[in-house]
Amino acid sequence: MNPKNTFAVILVALGILVLAYSGITFKTPGRPVEFLGLHFETIERHYIPPAVGAIALIGGIVLLVVNRGGPEST
Repeated sequence: MNPKNTFAVILVALGILVLAYSGITFKTPGRPVEFLGLHFETIERHYIPPAVGAIALIGGIVLLVVNRGGPEST
């Protein structure tokens, strides 16, 4: 399996995952804040909307179909 096929399969899998959960929310550590001698840890929330999952799914399928259609796909 060449890198193009691997990338296409990963795109399809992630696209299905995002669509199945109607978007994905995840958290990452933010910048620490110091206020009046107190130290606070912050958290940043990120959201991947279902439209991005649909685009990833379509892009992965297109990569798989285009790869099979060429004469060099043997």
